[in-house]
Amino acid sequence: MLELKDVHTYYGNIHALKGISLSVADGEIVTLIGSNGAGKSTTLRTIQGLIRPRTGTVILNGEELEKLPAHTIAERGVAQSPEGRMIFPRMTVLENLEMGAYARKEKTGFKDDLERVFHLFPRLKERASQKGGTLSGGEQQMLAMGRALMAHPKILLLDEPSMGLSPILVDLIFETIQTINKEGITILLVEQNALMALSIANRGYVLQTGQIVLSDEAEKLKKNEMVQKTYLGVE
Repeated sequence: MLELKDVHTYYGNIHALKGISLSVADGEIVTLIGSNGAGKSTTLRTIQGLIRPRTGTVILNGEELEKLPAHTIAERGVAQSPEGRMIFPRMTVLENLEMGAYARKEKTGFKDDLERVFHLFPRLKERASQKGGTLSGGEQQMLAMGRALMAHPKILLLDEPSMGLSPILVDLIFETIQTINKEGITILLVEQNALMALSIANRGYVLQTGQIVLSDEAEKLKKNEMVQKTYLGVE
């Protein structure tokens, strides 16, 4: 479904992504793991069109995306739940979710998708008329994910969904990610909690200073000595 070929992305003169090549097949959960500054979020921003790669290709279902504006990429079926949630704090929960559907070409099925989000996150239904900025951190993460799902995406980009959440909420978020995937949505997951990410992913890529240094099936990465020492805390 998604493929990056030799992507080089810069912030000014800073070479952030140094030849990233990866793929995500239809129906997979693929995770990117790595330390802060490794280039994980930059990879997602490049796919979404928020940053243009200087060289390289981003392909979704056979179509090259790297020269398209971000709103067109969203229309093609790429949705992101960004790091830090980035919800609209002065808008209600319902208005935030409605904004998620803004770029949809087909307007049919909106109510069904809204009910689906409320089924996944019952707390959001309870808070539908509440301002987004008054929600707890966990509720805001649910809202960010729900807003992305309202776009009816082909692929969902999740950037640090467990950041700052309690262990109970982390478990809930990861269970929900699996449910979303089982319902047919392909997922590219960026996550600092490498153990949790590898526990639900099909495959994974390890990024270090803008380069992929390792890729394999998730179960094999969990047993990899370098991954265990660097990201899983195994002595």
